[in-house]
Parts: sequence; C-alpha cells; structure tokens
Amino acid sequence: MQDSIANASRRYLTLTLGSESFAIHIDVVREILDYTDITRIPQAPPFMRGVVNVRGAAVPVVDLAHKLGLGEVKRTINTRIVIMEVSRDGVPSVMGALADSVREVLELNDGNIAPPLRMGAQAKADCLRGIGNHDGRFILILDVDRVFATDELLDMAGLLTSASSDADAQVSV
Repeated sequence: MQDSIANASRRYLTLTLGSESFAIHIDVVREILDYTDITRIPQAPPFMRGVVNVRGAAVPVVDLAHKLGLGEVKRTINTRIVIMEVSRDGVPSVMGALADSVREVLELNDGNIAPPLRMGAQAKADCLRGIGNHDGRFILILDVDRVFATDELLDMAGLLTSASSDADAQVSV
C-alpha cells in the first residue's frame, strides 16, 4: 500500500518564468489564452497586471514572475495567460497568471517530488508544493492556492465576480 502511494502520479502543466521551469496541478487549470490586451486597474498592487475578458467576465491577471520575485513577464510571441480556479477557505475564484511560456502537460510520480527547501525565514518557498525531477531537470511545483491567497487578489476577484453577477442580473431583468 505504501509503495502505491509513493508511486502515484499526477498531471501538471509546465510553464516558464525567465529561465526557470514551474508546474501547476492540471486540475486547477481552466484554459490557456494567448496574450491579449489587459485592462489596468488603478491603485492595484504592482504584480497585478489588470483584467482580461474571458467570455464576458472580467478575470484578474497576475504577473506570476513579479509575484514570485523573479522580475516581470515580457510580452513575446510565447507569452500566455493561464486561467485557473483557486480556492481560499473553500471559496473558489477565477484568476489569470501571466507566464513567459507554457510548455507541456506531464506526469510526475509523487516519489519524484521532494518537499520544498526551507531557506531562512519563510523565503518564497511557502508558495511551493515541492520540487519535481523530470528527465534530469528540476521543476518547481507551485501551490497556486498559496500564490494567489493574498487578500488584495481575492478581494479583486470577489469584486469582479460580484460586478459580473450584478451585470448579468440587470441584463436578464
């Protein structure tokens, strides 16, 4: 029984931020968009790029590299927006993450994932679920619920969701 748990595999979407490879569990990914116009929000935190229109709904977009302290994502032909569903205290929110590129979906065995390294006083490792090893390269596995768990982001997502619901209610009247 213990061996089957250690050898369980999970699917991850891999993406790049600068020269680093990251992965997020595929279950939180809703869709992947090409880079599109992002509407800036006044007085938003620096890592918040703004909002994008996803089938009529305003979805907040975070510069994932900036949020993790890795610089900023630059717009190129490979830049993507990963639309995800994240949760805080059991409440789901839809968020977008700007990435330099999206690579592939891969399977990682739990046995090939080491716990995140602890370096000093809660260095950015608290946003990592672990470090995967795939074909001799390391992939940093993000805990998206922790990455996107800041009050500013969730307040923005909640505000946009309620505004979208209010607009839908007014249209249907």
